[in-house]
Amino acid sequence: MKLPAETLKSPLLAAVLPVLACLLAAACSSGPPAPDVSAPLDELAEWREARDRLFAEDPMLVPVERREALLPIPYYPPDLGYRVPATLRLADTREVAEMPTSTGTMQRMERVGNLEFTLDGEPLSLGAFVEYGTQRIESLFVPFADLTTGDETYEAGRYLDIERTASGLYTIDFNYAYNPNCAYSDEWVCPYPPPSNRLTVAIRAGEKAPGA
Repeated sequence: MKLPAETLKSPLLAAVLPVLACLLAAACSSGPPAPDVSAPLDELAEWREARDRLFAEDPMLVPVERREALLPIPYYPPDLGYRVPATLRLADTREVAEMPTSTGTMQRMERVGNLEFTLDGEPLSLGAFVEYGTQRIESLFVPFADLTTGDETYEAGRYLDIERTASGLYTIDFNYAYNPNCAYSDEWVCPYPPPSNRLTVAIRAGEKAPGA
């Protein structure tokens, strides 16, 4: 639009035009803000610090005579590539699963459904469980093994605890994968991941094998 010459001579317009030009330039050049990666990394650091303190102080978790060999807990470096969205596909009925444990007994769990996700372009799935008889689901128990199990990570697999959502949409963050308590003390009873939760990829995130 071409403005009349007398309008262009207006002192007010002369002052406004440069500001308007700057705003238009900023609007054209700016895109969506970059995702804030500091928040999940800060939360992970706090979670690890709290876990380290707990294991260093509680003799029920790590016997005093084993602390030097097993602590501090070894971790993979944080990697947000192992933080992925997932969808929970609910089972038609809760299947009762008998999981073998570290003491040779069986522990009854209920499979709520499968968490489906993609990692490095590969579609994967993990069963999500709750304790047998659970009425109100607060969190999902996800035991798993992968190609690092028994080598870089604990031989009996690792665990994830994932807070339940109402939407069925989740985030799986393998940086929070942790060793069962029986990795540090024989006093604990720990279920092993079922065959359906044995991944055919290497998950180099979370806790490594104790003493690694």
